[in-house]
Amino acid sequence: MKSVMNKKQLWERFQKYYKEYISLGMGLDISRMNFPENFFDTHKDLIDKAFANMNALEKGEIANPDENRRVGHYWLRAPELAPTEELQKEIKNTLDKILDFADEVHSGELEGAGGPFENILLIGIGGSALGPQFVSRALGNPSTDQMKVFFFDNTDPDGMDRTLAEIGSDLDVTLCVVISKSGGTKETRNGMLEAKAAYQKRGLCFEDHAVAITMEGSALYSMAAENDCWLETFPMWDWVGGRTSETSAVGLLVAALQGIDIEDMLAGAAACDAVTRQSSMDNPAMLLALMWYYAGSGKGLKDMVILPYKDRLELLSKYLQQLIMESLGKALDLDGNEVHQGIAVYGNKGSTDQHAFVQQLRDGINNFFVTFIEVQKDRESASIPVEPGVYSGDYLQGFLLGTRQALFESGRESITITISDVSPYSVGILIALYERAVGFYASLININAYHQPGVEAGKKAANEILKLKAAVQGYLIANKVSKLDAASAKTVEEIAAAIGRDDDVETIFKLCEHLAGNSDRCVIRFVGSNPSSNKYQMVY
Repeated sequence: MKSVMNKKQLWERFQKYYKEYISLGMGLDISRMNFPENFFDTHKDLIDKAFANMNALEKGEIANPDENRRVGHYWLRAPELAPTEELQKEIKNTLDKILDFADEVHSGELEGAGGPFENILLIGIGGSALGPQFVSRALGNPSTDQMKVFFFDNTDPDGMDRTLAEIGSDLDVTLCVVISKSGGTKETRNGMLEAKAAYQKRGLCFEDHAVAITMEGSALYSMAAENDCWLETFPMWDWVGGRTSETSAVGLLVAALQGIDIEDMLAGAAACDAVTRQSSMDNPAMLLALMWYYAGSGKGLKDMVILPYKDRLELLSKYLQQLIMESLGKALDLDGNEVHQGIAVYGNKGSTDQHAFVQQLRDGINNFFVTFIEVQKDRESASIPVEPGVYSGDYLQGFLLGTRQALFESGRESITITISDVSPYSVGILIALYERAVGFYASLININAYHQPGVEAGKKAANEILKLKAAVQGYLIANKVSKLDAASAKTVEEIAAAIGRDDDVETIFKLCEHLAGNSDRCVIRFVGSNPSSNKYQMVY
């Protein structure tokens, strides 16, 4: 349905619903969301409850009842608010330790086998990689960075090979930062073992180049503690979730090593926390949460499209995907009712999307709302005109405003967040703004934003698959042959029956296909007319 508001009416609505936050250098425009005038009044009870819940959370009450945990990522940038002196001291000491370690690396006091460290290889997954990747891309500068950052953020062997190829002969001046709260995350464990093998292949000691970020007492902590060669260990706490860990050692260490001003980033997050801590309808995090609630009728019925018009913010949508979808995608509410909540998040960057999915946003199914991120400052240096009196950055703003208007004329709703620049301070603001908006929204819909049972279910299922693979491989090994013999090769149904897993034939087919697709597993496939007639055999 197309908008019926004319430009004068739109300007009047803008004046009413545009909020500027001078202390943050940020503006928030919700005027192009078509909520009714009485929307805030009719949801006052929910709003008051969300403010109260957030206040209780920050004071240290249990906010993650499923795991009986506090939620304290806000204390990371305001340690004085932590509920105990011990926690306050731990947070402050960790920040000091991060800054001191970065200084030791940058000065060459700590170095690799080949001399002063030049690179960082972060080994982690999910929240242990997405935040650092976003911040590194947003704030890094190849001409001034003190270290170059690489990532193992998956258990994809080819992906790790590509990253190692990029590092090349500089492995001896590469510092590995291994991040896992439990120390048992398989993707991170695999990445660490792959990195260790690469170091050993070069005649290097991995531990001499390694740092751990983990919980005290975890398997990774024990490994680092038992081997004195590890350079350092930094803490993770059970009251900080992976997706809200960017202002902990998880995000701060690598950023500090890269040369990013982490104290300024923390200051930005703290300033945003101060503004979003206020129980008023000027609170930008609450306004964001309410717009999400309005757009999806409190049920996540519309997708959230994140469109930052700045190359540096390209990974913002990927970072927010985890923060929002892992926090809000829940089957049950806090009362145990089946609700299947969540908001789907996707996006890229403008104006790249002018030539990609904006066509569907304008003319396709209206199942979304957009958040535009506008950045006022074009670049650090002076710009050249591309036309008389017109600069490249003018076109970037023109595409943002034009797309925003075209969407509005087609009845598509949007929010616009404006920041002055992309700096450590403003990136800290964005991180804090969305963290609190997620917390508020979770209260509005009565779900636990701070656990992830679906993720754990996926891990358990993966472990069961690996157990089945071991059984399949064990059977093939027990029946291996020294030369090809199609007559003695087995179909997946025969293998399933032999290992007592008749109900898992499809999965066994996928496992056999993967084994046959990798020559080092020594499994040969004899192709039949369909999947059930394919045969497999291990040949040594």
